[in-house]
Amino acid sequence: MPLPPLIETFRRAGQSQVFAFFEQLDPAGQRQLLQEAAEIDLAEVDRLTRTLLTGSASAGVPFADLTPAPYEALPAQGGEAAAWARAKAAGEEELRAGRVAAFTVAGGQGTRLGYDGPKGTFPVTPLRHKPLFQVFAEKIQAAGVRYGQPLHWFIMTSHQNHGATVAFLEEHRYFGLDRARVHCFRQGRMPAVDFAGRILLETPGTLALSPDGHGGSLRALERSGALDLMRREHIETLSYFQVDNPLVRCVDPAFIGWHRLRGSQMSSKMIPKAYPEEKLGHFCLLDGRLVVVEYSDLPLAMQRETTPDGQLRFRAGSIAIHMLDREFIRGIAAGGEGVALPFHRADKKIPTVDAAGRPVKPAQPNGVKFELFVFDAQPFAAHPLVIETSRADDFSPVKNATGVDSPQTCRDDQLRQFARWLRANGAEVATDASGRPHAGLEVSPRFGYDEDSFAESWGRLSPRPAITDGLYLDCNPP
Repeated sequence: MPLPPLIETFRRAGQSQVFAFFEQLDPAGQRQLLQEAAEIDLAEVDRLTRTLLTGSASAGVPFADLTPAPYEALPAQGGEAAAWARAKAAGEEELRAGRVAAFTVAGGQGTRLGYDGPKGTFPVTPLRHKPLFQVFAEKIQAAGVRYGQPLHWFIMTSHQNHGATVAFLEEHRYFGLDRARVHCFRQGRMPAVDFAGRILLETPGTLALSPDGHGGSLRALERSGALDLMRREHIETLSYFQVDNPLVRCVDPAFIGWHRLRGSQMSSKMIPKAYPEEKLGHFCLLDGRLVVVEYSDLPLAMQRETTPDGQLRFRAGSIAIHMLDREFIRGIAAGGEGVALPFHRADKKIPTVDAAGRPVKPAQPNGVKFELFVFDAQPFAAHPLVIETSRADDFSPVKNATGVDSPQTCRDDQLRQFARWLRANGAEVATDASGRPHAGLEVSPRFGYDEDSFAESWGRLSPRPAITDGLYLDCNPP
């Protein structure tokens, strides 16, 4: 029986090891291996081998040429209040016209949290223990009600968690959202290679594949048909955020408005770094173009530089919240000369097999994974923009089981936000010195997902409830 033509294609590309055990596999195993191999762009692997593995890649960042990127400061930090008001009004107009959709990058598992399942299903709120997906769904639903135009929600999963994510959303009836407006699709994958560029097998019948990085979300939007759907629905802008940050204002009219008024193709939010070593990328200018330099790449001495007034010089920290125009995404996804996102190399210890098909768990890095970063699209964007946001209102990720950026710190930050909203509207709320209320509270995003929507709902209450332990504020439950 002749071998499939794909095997000959790999042989001609010098990657015949991928099918070294093919004839030992049962028919189902052969089909799976062929399906995985069909995902691979051999020309791309060859190009990455030549550029990232053989020493011919371009030099690193010329740090001496970096300068801090400018950004639009919040009014409380010296920004122009009238300009922020104009931006908010413009963003509300976009939302009423239905030209904005939400986009969550949700390919991760809860492994670092000690949780077995997609990270989006992890419970995060203080009283009701709502999962991350429910928090976002309620924010999106509430914004749709407020602006009279239901929003579409795009969710990028991974091969690892796609089935479980879709099943979870279906089980919970999409948390009150219209099923036809929730769109899940898988992230792309890239093969791991050894240091000579040979694609590695994880087992005799499976490739060592891994997600292609958050920058792969732009390619996945195009490949999944999401961009075509957006065009049909007259959606022009995507609000991009990652699944681990329940505080994010995923529908922020001021951010949308800044993006639109400036004619930006890609805009980003920043927060001032809390301390030099905080693990946030840095918004910088290089040759007049906006770039993000990872915290692990910027020399520590530069991270510690200060201005005459004592602030960090490189203080604009990237928190993975962006606005992207639909056709800009399409252009980046298509690649082409001068506009393709660069891949980044990461040397890893990659489980594989030896020449006899026996499993190998290396003690030292034995290969390379390739990733794309979404912020690398910024230098290609027209009029890229950075605006400041408040950490307390937009950023409290759940990354670690304990300590910094843990479920506990995130719950505490949510409680502080609820207490601030209540006190700003005349409620008496006892707190500790950090602003954390003594009483356990929770505000559903359907009641209030930002300061304005909360104030409107609170103002309609009569009588208003006492601020006691266990207070839960909600409206229009599904």
